[in-house]
Amino acid sequence: MRIRLADEADAAAVRDIYAPVVENTAVSFEDEPPSEGEMADRIADTLPRYPWLVCETESGDEIAGYAYAGTHRKRGAYRWSVDVSVYVAADHRGKGLGRGLYESLLELLRLQGFYNAYAGIALPNEASVALHESLGFEQVGVYESVGYKRGEWRDVGWWQLQLRDRPEDRDDLENPRTLVELDESERREALALGERHGRI
Repeated sequence: MRIRLADEADAAAVRDIYAPVVENTAVSFEDEPPSEGEMADRIADTLPRYPWLVCETESGDEIAGYAYAGTHRKRGAYRWSVDVSVYVAADHRGKGLGRGLYESLLELLRLQGFYNAYAGIALPNEASVALHESLGFEQVGVYESVGYKRGEWRDVGWWQLQLRDRPEDRDDLENPRTLVELDESERREALALGERHGRI
């Protein structure tokens, strides 16, 4: 498998992975899948501030999964925290792709200077909970009956991962770097970190 940064040309493949999740499950709280154009806009809006990664099969002719980070909240004091998500195509689940994508994503976020990553998981979702907890995420709370989808009120659990030690002194606290401010070698090493987990 090969993990790389996404671009707008990946929008159709990313949408093909995401659309069945929206249409057939309560994992996503969206009512309708985004169009290809909307997905391209999401990728463009995320980059270059935050990583958006895709996992290609070795042949390079298929995208089997993707992961991305985004703003946790808009107010300034939250700028050292991010929300993260990962999605894997149905026929590639259970092969280590989700873990590999997340390992690369989380390493990029550490290099950028973020301190906290948060994942919201619509419950129940044993596979997603297991993946996040295997990477060190800890549950910090539950929004009870926060969304209504597929005929039921749904809870969303929140999991947190501390990405790096937090400084006590404000003078030691630097703003996170954008993705494009990372050295090419840093990006390359972070992307390679997760590739050993895939079994495509």
